[in-house]
Amino acid sequence: MTEISNKQKKKEIMKDIIRKLHQGLTIEEAKERFEKEIGTASSTEIAEMEQALINDGLSPEEIKKFCNVHVMLFQSALEKSIIKETSPSHPVYLFKLENREIEKIVDSLKKLKEEKEELPRIKKKLNDLLNELRGIEIHYARKELVLFPFLEKQGFTGPSKVMWGKDNEIRDLLKKSISSVKDINDIKNLEPYSKNSLEPLMEEVNGMIFKEENILFPTCLEKLSADDWVEILKESDKIGYVFVERPKETGDLIKDLKSALLEEPVFEDNEISLPTGKLRLKELMAVLNMLPVDITFVDKEDKVRYFSDSKERIFLRTKSVIGIKVQNCHPPQSLEAVEKILKSFKEGKRDVVDFWINAEGKFVYIRYFAVRDEAGSYLGTLEVSQDLTEIKTLEGEKRLDAETC
Repeated sequence: MTEISNKQKKKEIMKDIIRKLHQGLTIEEAKERFEKEIGTASSTEIAEMEQALINDGLSPEEIKKFCNVHVMLFQSALEKSIIKETSPSHPVYLFKLENREIEKIVDSLKKLKEEKEELPRIKKKLNDLLNELRGIEIHYARKELVLFPFLEKQGFTGPSKVMWGKDNEIRDLLKKSISSVKDINDIKNLEPYSKNSLEPLMEEVNGMIFKEENILFPTCLEKLSADDWVEILKESDKIGYVFVERPKETGDLIKDLKSALLEEPVFEDNEISLPTGKLRLKELMAVLNMLPVDITFVDKEDKVRYFSDSKERIFLRTKSVIGIKVQNCHPPQSLEAVEKILKSFKEGKRDVVDFWINAEGKFVYIRYFAVRDEAGSYLGTLEVSQDLTEIKTLEGEKRLDAETC
């Protein structure tokens, strides 16, 4: 009981220090108070403290703004903590391998300033290195789309709200650095370019590596189970890796992940368990009917098995077609074309066939897909129809961050 109360007291002191920092306390004063009242803190305690601040109402945007200051405050305490070695197949180990390669690129960028070469050669090297650094997108995507969701299941939403924002800042800095290279038309422009674009980028990239390895990864190692890491490794393979390859032999962590496991859907307690999640039957029906396309599925025996029933279907379907041959759902003049498509799918000669027509003032795109199992065996054909009339008129871009309620 005393240990729990002491831990809670420690967290409250840390929260108070952070609040004071955001209100104007200097980093030196904050460090002094931290050393005096706390002394040491683990990465998990720091992550829990930031999560608690979010739960208390402090916005993730505010935390993101002071994220680098938080690291400065806790840096000495974090560097003292011992991080356990992990298997060469472990996702964290692979993240760290990528970080070592990212550091090499950043170091090469730093050395460019010292090179005594002609401007065109320096610009070429600069372009090459920055484009190589764009590989961090895969590193960040794996972190954001795979690692963060598992933390969120444990009630930790802080990393996804704060660190993702910092990742996006780095993405913007990288884009700016790449696009600004063309404006360097004199060797004298290298210094202002470096100060305004390159140095902020390198500082943030290195800062993110520190945050990952001293806060995010240790917290994940403590919070997530062995089963979680197995799933993370499976999902990571779908996104891929940058600069490194995942070892084929997975050791004790995973006995066999040479191919992703395709589990049969299970229906239990009114839920359908699929390899990528679970849906109640009511939810599944609503999702399929909400799709902005008409879909119809014909099985391997050419029988209509299913069609979506949205309010704005392009082509009318009635339940009377369920179970009958698809050939009987088309006019005689279309029958030969339908037969050819189905034959090509069954023989494996084609996987997709598409058409586009004008129907009652609508520009309609119709696609047929051969549906196959993991072994490549033909299961049936999926027809997908979409009204592209309004989509064809879109220009420019409408970004999510510009949306207002």
